[in-house]
Amino acid sequence: MRQRMRTARWVILGLVAIVVVAGVGTYLTAPRPGGRMDAESTSPDGARALVTLLRDHDVEVITAATAEDAHRAAQPGSLVVAAQTLFLSSDEQLAQLADAPGDLLLIEPVTKTREALAPHLKAGEASAFGGGEPDCELAEANRAGEAQFGLTDTFEAAGDVPVTRCYGGAVARYHDEGRTVTVVGTADFMSNSGLLKQGNAALAMNLAGTAPRVIWYAPQRFEGETSASATLSDLMPDQVRWIVYQLVLVVALLAVWQVRRIGPLVAESLPVVVRASETVEGRGRLYRSHRARDRAADALRTATLQRLLPRLGLTAAAEPPAVVAAVAARCGGDNGSLGHLLFGPPPTTDSELVHLAHQLDDIERQVAQS
Repeated sequence: MRQRMRTARWVILGLVAIVVVAGVGTYLTAPRPGGRMDAESTSPDGARALVTLLRDHDVEVITAATAEDAHRAAQPGSLVVAAQTLFLSSDEQLAQLADAPGDLLLIEPVTKTREALAPHLKAGEASAFGGGEPDCELAEANRAGEAQFGLTDTFEAAGDVPVTRCYGGAVARYHDEGRTVTVVGTADFMSNSGLLKQGNAALAMNLAGTAPRVIWYAPQRFEGETSASATLSDLMPDQVRWIVYQLVLVVALLAVWQVRRIGPLVAESLPVVVRASETVEGRGRLYRSHRARDRAADALRTATLQRLLPRLGLTAAAEPPAVVAAVAARCGGDNGSLGHLLFGPPPTTDSELVHLAHQLDDIERQVAQS
């Protein structure tokens, strides 16, 4: 009984380990859908790839769920990355971002967002920027070189503050009251799918990685909404949940009760021991009864070559001419005759097959003695 309980305990521990490993693997490899520029989203328009690259380059990236969180996490010398989504629209959100310390990178803003957070810029004409040099003095853009934006908004100076415009205005930057504000007209080149295009990854990294601390804000729901989604357990009535728990317990008890005792291996006596020579003779008689001289000759040659090649210092991939030359060097025979014996056509009579076997045995003996 004690042995059975010990075995059952190991079986249960093994099942638990399998479930834990499977659960962790599923969690780590599962796709993470999300909205546009969501820092955790692996969808084509998500931003998980860029955030991962930033973290790999020792940039501290903090994901802010609300504008208040972004304002609280921002510090002098940090960078707030604010990506325009459908849920970035209230005056309270914009006020929190405008008052946040540090620099600002504004991605694809609508008019209301741009006027609140980048008042020294005005909208230019939309452009299908398919790629080209930055044509500006912005160091981050010049290090990246060409970039593929696609359809993008452009920006121009709206006042007396100097504005640096790159890529035809798709990227604009100005400095005001100790704060650097950078605005890009599209999020496509920073998304998971857009990073694969020429120059986009470098430009995105250069723009978003200008500070050692980045606060990423791309709201995926209206402020005040909960982010927790209902699980299957939450959707179950209490009575059904308890029934499921009881069924799991019953199945576990049945598994413990029915588990078989696993003892040491037991050697089983075979009814008869067949000598290797009898097996070879039986196979030979089988070949003879079916007149399978080709199969028999192939078996003889294959076995001979398997023993010869290591002695000759050759591998199984050696070409026939190389094998024949090596055998001739050791035995002193004629290349043509040796090639016929080792790789020639199958014998047509039983006497030729017997002669081939003797010749192969003689070759093997000479190589072994050389």
